[in-house]
Amino acid sequence: MTIQANQANQANKQGTAAKTADEFLVTPESEVTPVLSVVMPTLNEEKGIVECIDRIKTAVSELRVPTEIIVSDSSTDATPELARERGATVVTPDEPGYGYAYRYAFDKARGEYIAMGDADTTYDFEMIPQLLEPVKNGDADICMGSRLEGEIRDGSMPPLHKYVGNPLLTRFLNTFYGAGVSDAHSGFRVFTKDALETLELETTGMEFASEMIMEAGANDLTIEEVPIIYHEREGEETLDSFSDGWRHVRFMLVNAPDYLFSYPALLLVSAGALLMSLSIAQLSISGVNFGIQTMVGGSLLAIVGYQVWTLALFSSIAANPINKPEGLLVGMIREQFQLEHGASIGILAAAAGILYLGSVFGQWLLVGEAALPSATATLLASTVVVLGLQTVFGSFFMSMLADSS
Repeated sequence: MTIQANQANQANKQGTAAKTADEFLVTPESEVTPVLSVVMPTLNEEKGIVECIDRIKTAVSELRVPTEIIVSDSSTDATPELARERGATVVTPDEPGYGYAYRYAFDKARGEYIAMGDADTTYDFEMIPQLLEPVKNGDADICMGSRLEGEIRDGSMPPLHKYVGNPLLTRFLNTFYGAGVSDAHSGFRVFTKDALETLELETTGMEFASEMIMEAGANDLTIEEVPIIYHEREGEETLDSFSDGWRHVRFMLVNAPDYLFSYPALLLVSAGALLMSLSIAQLSISGVNFGIQTMVGGSLLAIVGYQVWTLALFSSIAANPINKPEGLLVGMIREQFQLEHGASIGILAAAAGILYLGSVFGQWLLVGEAALPSATATLLASTVVVLGLQTVFGSFFMSMLADSS
């Protein structure tokens, strides 16, 4: 077969697939309810939108189910006109942002199943049937295309993203939220409408990709992955590696108070208590003498650690994070806290420390500095006073947060 004949044959196949797909395309005016909704956010994607829609049509011709293509567009170029010409429904978000564009379109989606992906030709929408299969069979609530487990074509992903950014962010999500995925920030996903309705999605930026996985984990949804080919994009890159990466990390940490506050606090308080214990005992280990200087360091660590731990409590009430603190003390206090209990404990601790410090001051007035007890004991009492006062005022502040939430 000649090259010209082969090209003509391929064109005929694509034309037949498009014709078949057009028979299953559903518009908002149609009385037919779509089974599948394909959603794409666009921002000046005129170089890739036609190819993406053609790939979707190829998938639709294979699936043979009523399908709507929704383009959530904020472009200033010909993207919306090209999308409409190919049979897509174009909606215009009333606010900016990658995540908001998806959320706006999701509200318009009518399909039992929803597929999402970028309109820059990086994702091969012809693979929608492979991602839809485990969701349709009930084996998963969400199926994601994994680039890192599949093939990343040359020039499609910067080395910084491929070897550092995406693996690192995926590791964070798996650690903090138990996502159990290989490529948490792949934007090619298929899920049920029911699963979407269980997710309380609120973000408007690029961290939307992380939020979906975090919410899925918090709601015990099942996530499966299918290896995909990641292609080189058409058009200009809109992702800012460092600022968008930081938005992901910040969002994950803010919504995981245990990792942001509780665990660092436990480490600081434990180290502080150990240092103070060794200093009070005046031990010497491997030539290192523990005394007043290490006592000061231990006191500072304990006070800072306790302060960080109270932030875990405050944030769990004020911020309503996705991954709520599960630590014994944070969880128990958050559920059973009463102002009177916290204030009473703080007052008793502060009073005990003040009484001891008062007796030391009295001895100093009567007999002078020579008869005073060890400085480490005095510093321990001072630390107890500080922690007690923090507990009193922290209890009042926590009560205020609880009343306003």
